[in-house]
Amino acid sequence: MSAASTTIPPDTKTHLLETGYQLISKKGFTAVGIKQILDTAGIPKGSFYHYFASKEAFGEAIISHYFTDYKIRLDNIGRQKVNAQQKIYDYFQSWYDTQQNGCDHEKCLVVKLSAEVADLSEPMRIALNAGYQQTISWLAEQIKAGWADDSVPQPDNIAAESMAKRWYFVWLGASLIAKISQTNTPLAEVWQMTTSQLGR
Repeated sequence: MSAASTTIPPDTKTHLLETGYQLISKKGFTAVGIKQILDTAGIPKGSFYHYFASKEAFGEAIISHYFTDYKIRLDNIGRQKVNAQQKIYDYFQSWYDTQQNGCDHEKCLVVKLSAEVADLSEPMRIALNAGYQQTISWLAEQIKAGWADDSVPQPDNIAAESMAKRWYFVWLGASLIAKISQTNTPLAEVWQMTTSQLGR
């Protein structure tokens, strides 16, 4: 076994995904080349194409991997021994906290890629949309639970799914505007709106 091969991480695919995630979430998909990913990861070119047919397939895999981890975070919030209102509050509190004051790899993958790849890559667009739907479904479940335990005010003539979409869409939009304006004001506005609608 050569010295070079001993430096390759045992889970090469995951290492590539995590390296690509950090680079792309900082710089964007089109600004990051395969060579930069390989150099940063310390992985030979052949290993990349063993796992991914193209950069587009790699981007799709990063998005899917991100939302798999995101689902674990949602499940952890859902398992808390608190009422539904508090779970929803904690979810948006985390969003509010992490999207403020700039952008690093922990914050901005979805916000950055949503605008960038929607017209660039159909597989990546589909992967993003599936991730959005996963989160919206989770929010709708918490809203229904909040209506059932009377911790979340129930407005007239609106379904839980519609309320979840409205919240998610406005938060995603506020995150995009916060990046453009380089101010936290959009997030502060939607945070105030959301907490008010939660009855806080």
